[in-house]
Amino acid sequence: MTRVVLLGSPPGHDTAPTGLRLSALPGEPTVGQQLLSQVRSLDPEPATIAHADVAAMLRALADVADAATDNLLILPDNSVVHDELIYQITKTKRGALALIVKEPRPDNGEETDELPPIEEAAPEIGSRTFEGLAVRTRAGKSRVVSVGTAHHAVTRPNAVLLGPLYLHARHAPLLAETCRELAGMAHLFGPDDDLVQLVAFGLVRKGVSVGIRGRRDLFYRRVTTQEEANEAGAEMIGMDEDRARLNNAVKGADGFFTTFFVSTYSRFIARWAARRGLTPNQVTLISIALGVAAAACFATGQRLGMVAGGVLIYFAFVFDCVDGQLARYARRFGVLGAWLDATFDRFKEYVVFAGLAIGYVVAGHSDDIWILALAAIALQSVRHLLDFSFGVANRRRPPRPLPTLELSAPDDRPLRQQLEKRKVERSTGIRGLLRMWTKAGRYRVVHWSRKMLVFPIGERFAAIAVTAALFDARVTFLTLVIWGSLAACYSLTGRLMRSLAS
Repeated sequence: MTRVVLLGSPPGHDTAPTGLRLSALPGEPTVGQQLLSQVRSLDPEPATIAHADVAAMLRALADVADAATDNLLILPDNSVVHDELIYQITKTKRGALALIVKEPRPDNGEETDELPPIEEAAPEIGSRTFEGLAVRTRAGKSRVVSVGTAHHAVTRPNAVLLGPLYLHARHAPLLAETCRELAGMAHLFGPDDDLVQLVAFGLVRKGVSVGIRGRRDLFYRRVTTQEEANEAGAEMIGMDEDRARLNNAVKGADGFFTTFFVSTYSRFIARWAARRGLTPNQVTLISIALGVAAAACFATGQRLGMVAGGVLIYFAFVFDCVDGQLARYARRFGVLGAWLDATFDRFKEYVVFAGLAIGYVVAGHSDDIWILALAAIALQSVRHLLDFSFGVANRRRPPRPLPTLELSAPDDRPLRQQLEKRKVERSTGIRGLLRMWTKAGRYRVVHWSRKMLVFPIGERFAAIAVTAALFDARVTFLTLVIWGSLAACYSLTGRLMRSLAS
């Protein structure tokens, strides 16, 4: 469950945005009706906060946070938003996430060239506005670096917080404490200080890592007039939310082979399956059946069987991707499905190894092939064990704390100095090497080379399909053992370095 908090109109706005009608949507619901219908799947009784002044709203939000036992989604009640965007925000793995939009850079770079480096820039009270909100947020590549107010200066503001703010339940006590402290400072804030911006200002200064995401191919906008509501409704309905949902069903961290030779079309199979009522578990069973059929073909030891096995193992992997994409697209998740997917990925792989070895012996070759087959199984088993154990250890490791700053500090210079010091510390020794290697990933060649080097399941199945169809099982197993050994060494080295650097 998620505790939803709807924030009322900012003080000074006479129009009740929740009463504005979205005439472009079916049934012409009001903004309030539309938003309530969207969030009730998360929280049947969302909390609504609407008071005459900012201090009262902050105290009311603190009371909600005190009572919260679930994750929190804070939304302005004049939000017009796609369902899919709400879903993605609430499914984040980050402890805190804000929806932002960065201020467009000037078309003419002369003004930018005249600005000093950010390390030398003076904090400022942002007076610019974008999408009706004051530009008082400094956003980095992955998180909010600093936030300002009408009283608190921020270094080189470049973004606005659009509204939605998602917080893990562990941050609820700190949110309550921060809101009450902010309420005591309410006299310092201006009429253009947005409530979500104030909350983010407090959380960032308290050391919470507030991640960022943009709207991308989805819609979000706040409305305060009927004209804005008409424009927002028409723009939102004109965007293909289903296509965005389908694209987001594909994992963004897949390997090279999966990204370019499977996911380009497997997502459409997932949508086809969803519209016909197929479940992810049923698709998993199809993938298993194809894997077993591939092993049977390999076991014939004949060239035609080897080619057929290569084709079948490829499509077994395609449907292995489809089941996850179907689960994410149709939002049908379950413990059984996750267990089946993880377990039978290994089953398909190992049964194919057995089929290849049997086929090699049936074709009249030496039964020494079983040594290579067992070596491939052992190597892959060890790799999976290392992956699992490192993942568990990583989840248990507490995040490295961010620097903090008193809410009363007039600007963010001390915060940025601490961040700069932290950056310098992370640029030396093992951390420095890891940082350089991470930066190298910005180049596409390096990025995809690293993806292939770790020998993920897509590359493994592709290697099996190609080598088995063109050569024989011996070449297949040698490829798996040699490439798998290199991948194991690379992964183990990286994990040792990360463990030592933590």
